[in-house]
Amino acid sequence: MSDKDKNEVESVSSTAQLASTPFIDIDAYAPKMMANRVGQVGISKANMGFLTTLALSILAGVFIALGVQLEMMVTHTATSNFGLNALVGGVVFTMALVLIVITGAELFTGNCLIAMSFFAGKITSGDLNRNLIIAFIGNFLGALSIVFWIYISAQWTANNYLLGAKIVIAANDKVNMSFGVAFARGVLCNSLVCLGIWLCYSARNNLDKVLSLLWPISCLIASGFEHCVVNMWLIPMGIILKGNRFVMEAVERVKGGEVDIANLTFAKGFLVNNLVPVVLGNLFGGIVLVAGVYWFVFLRTPKK
Repeated sequence: MSDKDKNEVESVSSTAQLASTPFIDIDAYAPKMMANRVGQVGISKANMGFLTTLALSILAGVFIALGVQLEMMVTHTATSNFGLNALVGGVVFTMALVLIVITGAELFTGNCLIAMSFFAGKITSGDLNRNLIIAFIGNFLGALSIVFWIYISAQWTANNYLLGAKIVIAANDKVNMSFGVAFARGVLCNSLVCLGIWLCYSARNNLDKVLSLLWPISCLIASGFEHCVVNMWLIPMGIILKGNRFVMEAVERVKGGEVDIANLTFAKGFLVNNLVPVVLGNLFGGIVLVAGVYWFVFLRTPKK
């Protein structure tokens, strides 16, 4: 056999070997594929049973409450709520979203992203509303359960009641916002939450998901934006702790005098002043500004 024939045989053999070698794609999913994955997840969530959805929603409320409790603990000795102190709080709070995404819990705000499935005609408006309503109720129950456990744990007495003071001050600030400010902060917050969830659909593994969540979630907490499920734990906890004399003495030490907590109430302060505008803002930011935009870009069927 000539050298030329030998080279041709080796070339054919090498090509056949390459063809039989499995191709392993480790790059992140492209945006178009991410949109398709969101659409499939929307169908899966729509078909999930009531009790399963509720149980996973309660877990998400628990995880968010634990995340904000960790944020309060880590930052309660800081002399400022801004700058690097706020960033540290945002980084540690990301634990909550990591737990939710990796364990498959149902978060009201993050589930706004499945509106892409509705816009694409893969689920009905009833499916979307059912999921969001169950998630909202479950998140509320989960967050309130952690109010109970944190209270009886007496963790809020830490550092001569300064942790409790931090919670009361943060809660009081939230119930004294105007409707417009609370709504706008809600819009910005859930835009970032849904962008973090959206980035997770590009992930190939759990480390990818953690890193994808870190930046947008840190941003929303450090910037002081409003997340309705965070407030489901923080404000009720503040309402309970405001009745403790030692906590209020610590509040006065921190603020340098008496603090007006007249609006720190469950009905008017929490539900009316804060929760209503924040929920509306979260819905608008998640459904319109993220799900709606990415549906328009990737899943919309253009008219011929």
